[in-house]
Amino acid sequence: MATSAAAPTTRLAREYETIYILRPNVDNETAEKVVDRARDVVKRLDGTVTKLDNWGRRRLAYPIQKNTRGIFVYLKYVGFGDLVAELERNLRLLDEVVRFQTVLLREDIDPATVVVDPEEVQYLHVEDTDEPEDAETERARSLGMIPRAPREERPRVAPADAEAASTAEPGTASAAESAPATEPAAEPAPASAPAAELAPESEPVAEPVAAESVGDDGDGEKPEGGA
Repeated sequence: MATSAAAPTTRLAREYETIYILRPNVDNETAEKVVDRARDVVKRLDGTVTKLDNWGRRRLAYPIQKNTRGIFVYLKYVGFGDLVAELERNLRLLDEVVRFQTVLLREDIDPATVVVDPEEVQYLHVEDTDEPEDAETERARSLGMIPRAPREERPRVAPADAEAASTAEPGTASAAESAPATEPAAEPAPASAPAAELAPESEPVAEPVAAESVGDDGDGEKPEGGA
């Protein structure tokens, strides 16, 4: 008894994006050869390049192999799992490439539904730029290729400066309101107090507690480091 042939199953692909950085002294001809090699790898492993963009020579947030600038190239493509390993292996073998990073964008894509715009896959040479914080550089930073700048530490404010600022600016809390509740300022003895309530002349008058127990930051505790 003849049986019907099973319908062929569709192999679902994935969408990736790869950003790689070339040395700043690479000329246009060499940069285009690297792009052609990346295209050949994608095509040989049944993948499809959907977007190619040259971001040009830009400043780096930190030196990479003693280079302060680099040529950024963005590549988006659809392929299968073995494609990424082969593409990165080829990029690693090229001396012109100093850094690369690949990110998975989407899964379960039917390769037959992929549409390519010819204008999106053209490699164009661009002029140098000194813009360190544009959309392309921020995208590379989000992929972990460029670290974010460290947060600036806020300047430490001495207790005297803080008290002066609170009295100078209207609407701010006074020094008495901002002082800890557990350390109230000692009130001076009234002028009309009886002599029996005052300390004898043979014993020194105790200094107010609040004047000597305040720490470096004005609250009795050692100030911490920067924010």
